[in-house]
Amino acid sequence: MQWESWSAFWNMGGAAYFVWGSYGLTFALMALELVLVLRRRKDTVTRLLRWRRAVGKDSARGSAKEGGTPVPAMESET
Repeated sequence: MQWESWSAFWNMGGAAYFVWGSYGLTFALMALELVLVLRRRKDTVTRLLRWRRAVGKDSARGSAKEGGTPVPAMESET
């Protein structure tokens, strides 16, 4: 498709509000989704680390030296 000028391109033949509004809304929702996913990941990692510390403090469970089953290291701690 060819446009006479940049203003004609940005106007989109009178449908600029629909076209650019849909692009703007799509990008805004994608950015919001990214923020929510990263926040959820951070919360999940925090909860898993807290759980791992709590399990490690149980009697002899986390120590192979004491005869317990060793707890494997998490990737974020290595």
